[in-house]
Amino acid sequence: MDTKELLKKVRKIEIKTRRLSDHIFGGEYHSTFKGRGMTFSEVRQYQYGDDVRNIDWNVTARTNEPHIKVFEEERELTMMLMVDVSGSELFGTVGQFKNEVVTEIAATLAFSATQNNDKIGLILFSDEVELYIPPKKGRYHVLRIIRELIEFHPKSKNTNLAEALKFLSSVMKKKAIVFVLSDFIADDYDHTLKIAARKHDVTGIRVYDKHEETIPNLGMVQMQDEETGELILVNTASKKVRMNYGKFYQEKVNYYKDSFTKAGAGVIDCRADESYVKKLLGYFKRRG
Repeated sequence: MDTKELLKKVRKIEIKTRRLSDHIFGGEYHSTFKGRGMTFSEVRQYQYGDDVRNIDWNVTARTNEPHIKVFEEERELTMMLMVDVSGSELFGTVGQFKNEVVTEIAATLAFSATQNNDKIGLILFSDEVELYIPPKKGRYHVLRIIRELIEFHPKSKNTNLAEALKFLSSVMKKKAIVFVLSDFIADDYDHTLKIAARKHDVTGIRVYDKHEETIPNLGMVQMQDEETGELILVNTASKKVRMNYGKFYQEKVNYYKDSFTKAGAGVIDCRADESYVKKLLGYFKRRG
């Protein structure tokens, strides 16, 4: 993609998603996340009426006088966008590929955070962390994120969400609002998700295509695994084959929902041919 075409795509996404964030999501994002976090401010002597749960026992022991920790509401937050760039995201049968929908959702969330003067960071992952952009503020920073989402070419087509979550925990020492955008065709990330969700406000956004849920009866078909590149002949006329695939797919979806729910994280399902606006707005309102 040449520079002119890339800038045109970036501008098109900016116009669409910024309008959504300005008119729809800005206020909802603010009421959902703003002021939820408390950050340490200072230690002072205990006064009558203070909450004893905030006593700093280390300082109290050193001075032989009761002291408490004082916290204040965080005015600025950090949003981290964790985006799956594995091979399975390059799939779509109705209008848009999944990765195109993911880019629009990520851009909408980023501009919503920008309205509140929050920092936005980006982690692109496959079975490794492909790119990390540290959190910063401002429109130009968001435009850089959009450019990367459009033109980035990952080294790997496989998926390892657990590795990405470990990386998040290692680089983000303070609480952040974290959105994980993926189709979640992955395994073995429930433990690392629990660790990340203890510190951060985590939401999983599953973007999927309706034709991934079942295999139609098309007879003998050659299929390619987008992540491994393997070509196989599949007899889609076989009821057993179609049932086994449906079971496999549903197990992945159930694992995603169970893992996020048990970790205390949020879940949003966005089908590629449906409006993600309604899904995001509904989620924000339920949490607000």
